[in-house]
Amino acid sequence: MPPTLASLVHHSALKLTVRAGEEHLDAPVRWAHASELTDPVPYMEGGELLLITALKLDAEDPDAMRRYVKRLAAAGVVGLGFAVGVHYDDIPQALVEAAEGEGLPLLEVPRRTPFLAISKAVSAAIAADQYRAVTAGFAAQRELTKQALSDGPEGLLAALAGQVDGWAALYDASGAVVATAPEWASRRAARLTSDVERLRDRTAPASAVVAGAEDRVELHSIGTGRRPRAALAVGTASTLGTAERYALHSAIALLTLTTERNRSLHAAEARIGEAVLRMLLAGEPDHARTVAGELYGSLLDAPFRLVVAEVPASAPEGGDPLAGLTDAVESAAARAGEALLVVPYGERLVLLVVDGGAGAAACVAHAESLETGRTEAVREQGNGDDAALLMGLSAPAGPIAAATAYKQADQALSVARRRGRTLVEHEELAAGSVLPLLADDAVRAFADGLLRALYEHDATGRGDLIASLRAWLSRHGQWDAAAADLGVHRHTLRYRMRRVEEILGRSLDDPDVRMELWLALKTTSSGTE
Repeated sequence: MPPTLASLVHHSALKLTVRAGEEHLDAPVRWAHASELTDPVPYMEGGELLLITALKLDAEDPDAMRRYVKRLAAAGVVGLGFAVGVHYDDIPQALVEAAEGEGLPLLEVPRRTPFLAISKAVSAAIAADQYRAVTAGFAAQRELTKQALSDGPEGLLAALAGQVDGWAALYDASGAVVATAPEWASRRAARLTSDVERLRDRTAPASAVVAGAEDRVELHSIGTGRRPRAALAVGTASTLGTAERYALHSAIALLTLTTERNRSLHAAEARIGEAVLRMLLAGEPDHARTVAGELYGSLLDAPFRLVVAEVPASAPEGGDPLAGLTDAVESAAARAGEALLVVPYGERLVLLVVDGGAGAAACVAHAESLETGRTEAVREQGNGDDAALLMGLSAPAGPIAAATAYKQADQALSVARRRGRTLVEHEELAAGSVLPLLADDAVRAFADGLLRALYEHDATGRGDLIASLRAWLSRHGQWDAAAADLGVHRHTLRYRMRRVEEILGRSLDDPDVRMELWLALKTTSSGTE
């Protein structure tokens, strides 16, 4: 630790005597400085031991001394050394009382002790403290390196927590807690997720300090890329000292090396993953399984789902939605120990996730989070941005049906794009109705054009051809049933259907014509309801 006033008082060669403020001798001394100015405060930084002979001071004036000492204390001066036998044979009582009143330590410096000796003692003590800190830092670096090599990040965190006498936590790119040391710190670390997320949005390297009632936490991004690959949190009871700071910086360097090595491995894995995906889509599952090996083999041994994601052209600017999805899914799969395939595919992102696994659940949860954000924007601002991300999710499939699964995900993605939804699952298309798929301006324009002549006819009051056509189609061409629904005679209904054929120039005996008319009626009615 740095020198204190107490250590200077106990220095046998200096022969200093405490005349006031004895209860504050534990204050650390940053430097010893001699000044005879009547107001040296503008030249003080705080933490100094000020040495004076009172050459220009009226040291016997109580009011002057109170003002003088008050300004020194306010400036952060930790002590005052008064040389006796120079201008005063003893320290004037006015100065002693002023120092006692402010609680400022006042040291009597004998004539045989030059100020230079005090400055040298302070300088030597500071240098010795810094040397101890550097030595301790190197020792900590060796220990951290040893633990990182033998036990990985978990061992490194445990060693770091011991070095700083606190706790440490490692977060992944999504802000989720990966490991903590000691274990009791996991709950404290989890409460900092939002702070880690804000740090992640800043360009690396980034750091932040979070002060709480329990401790003081420093957050540091890990990685050399624009987007941090991880984050480190260190919680301590007080500000880190020099030795602890060395240990922290060593831990950051080691974790950065680890993540950069993992980045290279991740890039190699991504190339293998792309090859596996292309083989699956080309209908070569056996070759894909051979290339996948142990890396992705477990993913191909169980049913998987295929996700196709893209960023729409109308997406709000800012951020990287595909990277956010990747972080969320990779973090969830890593925590669950699941295999995962993430492949950039042109402007799209293709993911293979275990059916019913953590990766698939993370896709759904991420989509729900984005939708919730849009809903809140509408509620708070009256309008919301278009979807920032679109995803299509296939039905469960195996390696043989990978091409079919991709087609399903692509179809679901098209529906998500049409409906402005973040995620659509293929099962929704099979279980739902085809009518919502027709909610398109081009389809409505076709329907309006097809039925316009009938609507214009009805507007003249010469009959109700639209209602008659709807009733007849809904009854599958059964004249009596449709006429009963309309409350008219069946001959009247036959006449109206002939008029429909004449006006449209189409035969109602053609099933394609009946289908188009029925869908047009459903489309226009749904658009006006």
